[in-house]
Formats: sequence, C-alpha cells, structure tokens
Amino acid sequence: MTLQQQKPMHFINYKTVSLILKSRDLFYPPKYILDEVGIKPGVCVLDYGCGPGSYSIAVAELLAGTGKVFALDIHPLAVNQVSQIAKMKKLTNIKTILSNCDTGLPSNSVDIILLYYLFNDLENSEKVLCELYRVIKPHGILSLSEFNLNKISPRLEMTQLFRLVKKNKATHTFMKTS
Repeated sequence: MTLQQQKPMHFINYKTVSLILKSRDLFYPPKYILDEVGIKPGVCVLDYGCGPGSYSIAVAELLAGTGKVFALDIHPLAVNQVSQIAKMKKLTNIKTILSNCDTGLPSNSVDIILLYYLFNDLENSEKVLCELYRVIKPHGILSLSEFNLNKISPRLEMTQLFRLVKKNKATHTFMKTS
C-alpha cells in the first residue's frame, strides 16, 4: 500500500487513539515537550500528524496570535476536532490541513515542524520527509519525538535531508541539510 493509498483509521479506532493521547497529555502535558523546542513569538509551525491537536493547540496558545500554526492530519475527525477546539478557545492563528502527505504550503515557509509519534507509522516516510524538507526554511527545525528515538534518528539522518543537531529528553532536533 503506497502513501497515496493510505486511508485514515476507522472512526472507532481514531476515537480510541484520541482518548489514549488525551490521557497521556494529563500525565505529560505537551508544554513540557514544547519547552525543548524553544518556540519563539512570530514563528510558523507545522504540526504534521496533529491527531486530536494536543501540540497544535498548545503551540497556538504559546504564540498568542504572533505566529501561525498549521495542523495537518490524514483523518477528517482530527482536523475537525482541532478546528472545533481552536474555535472554542478563540485561537485565530491555527489552520487545519486535511492531507495524507502534501501540505500545500509554499516552499521554505515553515520555521518549525513537529513530527511526534508518527514516524514509525508512515507508509512512505521518504515521501513525507521530502515534503517536510521542501516546506521548512533553510535554518528551520524538525522536532521529532517517538517512543524509541534512538532507532529513529539514524534512519532520518540516512535520508541526507536532515541532520541531528541536538538530543533532548523527549525530542531530537534536526535541521535541514544544505
């Protein structure tokens, strides 16, 4: 199955995963992980594979209207959920994108990409990484988090698109290669 053929998970599966992620957020709030990224006012952030929006919403609140957040997911329920939460919280600096790979964003337009707990599940990680490489600014940051970061980092660096610049407790920070 190629990435273009990849389908969003079934409604019940999505709701179950969403509940698990919300439970995780109670014990380990997104703010703690985002502190490792060093998000500054005015930046443009892409939350690739945003799910129920834990990180997208937290970033939008951190930016307090000074930057832009794009929350992308393959699942219509995810982008709808993020839109509803943003509307409820009156966050105007967040936009959702329903896609299985292409962001639709201009090249070199994103300062920070969050790729959290998704890399292992990608059908075609190379195609996704090429898209992320295209949209990230030359000195932009790709923040990666996975359950086992030590297995992911070498795979990502082997693509020659990104290089590891910092290992944090919960994330690894990569930069776009020239």
